Amino acid sequence: MNDLPKPPRAATRPHRSEYHGITIDDPWAWLRDPGYPTVTDKDVLAYLEEENAFFEKVMAPLKPLAETLFEEMRGRIKEDDATVPQKDGDWLYWTDFEMGGEYRRWWRRPVGAPDDGSADQLILDEPTLARGKEYFRLGAISVSPGGRLLAYAVDDDGSERFEVRVKDLESDRMLPDVIPGTLSELVWTADSKGFLYALVNEHWRTDRIRWHRLGEPVEQDVELYHEEDEGYRVGVGETQSRRFLILSTGDHVTSEVRLLPTDDPTAEPILVRPRQTGIEYDVEEHDGTLFIHTNDTHTNWRLVKAPLEAPGDWREVIAPSDRFYMTGVTPFADFFVVEGRADGLDQVELHWYDGRPPRRLEFPEASYVAGAGDNPEYAIEVLRLGYESMVTPGTVFDYHLADDRLETLKVQEIPSGYDPAKYATERLKITARDGTPVPVSIVYPADFPKDGSGKLYLYGYGAYGHAIPPGFSTSRMSFLDRGMAFAIAHIRGGDDLGQQWYHDGKLEKRTNTFNDFVDVAKGLIDLGFTSAGNIAIAGRSAGGELMGAVVNSDPELWGAVIADVPFVDVLNTMLDPSLPLTPGEWPEWGNPIEDKAAFELIRSYSPYDNVRPQAYPPLFISGGLNDPRVTYWEPAKWAAKLRATKTDDNVLLLKTNMGAGHGGKSGRWESLREAADEMAFVLWQLGLADGVRAGPP
Repeated sequence: MNDLPKPPRAATRPHRSEYHGITIDDPWAWLRDPGYPTVTDKDVLAYLEEENAFFEKVMAPLKPLAETLFEEMRGRIKEDDATVPQKDGDWLYWTDFEMGGEYRRWWRRPVGAPDDGSADQLILDEPTLARGKEYFRLGAISVSPGGRLLAYAVDDDGSERFEVRVKDLESDRMLPDVIPGTLSELVWTADSKGFLYALVNEHWRTDRIRWHRLGEPVEQDVELYHEEDEGYRVGVGETQSRRFLILSTGDHVTSEVRLLPTDDPTAEPILVRPRQTGIEYDVEEHDGTLFIHTNDTHTNWRLVKAPLEAPGDWREVIAPSDRFYMTGVTPFADFFVVEGRADGLDQVELHWYDGRPPRRLEFPEASYVAGAGDNPEYAIEVLRLGYESMVTPGTVFDYHLADDRLETLKVQEIPSGYDPAKYATERLKITARDGTPVPVSIVYPADFPKDGSGKLYLYGYGAYGHAIPPGFSTSRMSFLDRGMAFAIAHIRGGDDLGQQWYHDGKLEKRTNTFNDFVDVAKGLIDLGFTSAGNIAIAGRSAGGELMGAVVNSDPELWGAVIADVPFVDVLNTMLDPSLPLTPGEWPEWGNPIEDKAAFELIRSYSPYDNVRPQAYPPLFISGGLNDPRVTYWEPAKWAAKLRATKTDDNVLLLKTNMGAGHGGKSGRWESLREAADEMAFVLWQLGLADGVRAGPP
């Protein structure tokens, strides 16, 4: 590929702003359409289309490779796959795919009915709903307590503004009830005559919880809660016992919960604890006692309980631990489940109300992902679990409490074949520059050389307290089978090692995240897994911000970079409270409008603001025109500035999905084709694309 076409160049237009006495020049600010979320500016659209055309031209010689990768990945997916049926009331529910299908079908049959298909009922057909649409995503789906009605929400443009519809499952007809502009779970009241939902406002913030009564105009829906704080978002749920509706509100550091009886949504809400900055909690209920999971005294959380009549009278049930990070608690009728992580590894504990010693389930591998699965009922004797690792396909278990027994219900089938003996996995600790050990999960071919000659794909995220689990991936095997290693850097900013791990990568400690990632790469080089220039890196959203930061700081390390929907224009976004997410993001990044120190810190690492004249590695950047989370102009501006500033001839691609949002294209095959393009780009740049030479023209 020596004859790359000439890349686009976005025009520059003067744009200047001043904060804290500092002037910011942003000559590509015009790429933000002032009418967003509607984008009609002809110049903006012309530039994005020009970039997309360039993308297609550059990628054209790689199409055979991308098609090969697509077929490989598709061959590892069981096309007519189905989930394990699970009982909920009088029915067993499951989903499946038709051969070749992009979207799921949702099924049920009566408990005790034969499983020969004669009693199966198709309750929702996603392929039919998606027919003729460029984008389709099913959001919330909820069957009424009596089993007759189905409420579900759909998004057909990627904007994440869902429309709710209701179906009568007995008559198989749609009801006239349609609710636009939602973004939440759908929770039925006990009488099945209505449900709760959260409404998204013009700034894409859920600020109102409403109760819709079937057959009544949406305009008459009863508002149960309105959140005034523009930094908070609301949500709805229900307790495992299904006795109470949960009205929750909060931001990234503070939460507040109210409860309503499911049989009386107009009752006076029970406020569990008034909001207090920095304190988070969530609430469950068992026989009139509230189970409250909270970080009020420790960053690794604890479990307290309180009587329903005195919800603020918290009494400790399980004390916090420096070694065990408690991530969630689910009470069932006879026992409750505590989930968490010890040294970054998932743990599942069973606790009995009668005081019997708790039981922690044992898992066999050194690095894995495990947790409670779909358990919709309250009174159960068997607990559904999920398990996988970087070399073990996804497995569904039933754990029989009476005899402490795991029953394997399903192991992910890989039609093209899979031999775990061909691969090895390790959990490493690499010391960052400040002396902190950073966990790394890595999988590689069993014969992978550790002499520095290997190629490595390194993934990272590191934000919002979101851990990246060391799970199984059939797509990843296309790298492994070409001799590459694949690693996940469990860097600060996620909560992989507990909430303090998250706190140590946010606000004034944000740069720890970037340093950890770079130091993990250098540590893997020192261990002989790879060498500078032979590392492909990838991150998405806030992980895309990570990509932008590390290509600015250490460009020579990377042989290829995948930055999907990257949050790279951090300073400008945090300076604009009119954007959908900005006020709610200040607890994560800082408020540069009011706080000069936050302004200076964000300005020091914001990827877009720190692009400078230097050689950059090959870059594959993606965006979504309808993305409400990372607006399309962030990757577009970043790509434009990089093109105008960088001193190398390495390829830079910007691909904007013109009919999708934050998640890229919908459907399991269309999204797989996007993955194949990215994979082909990486293999090309690392010299593993047979017959296609990497490098500049």
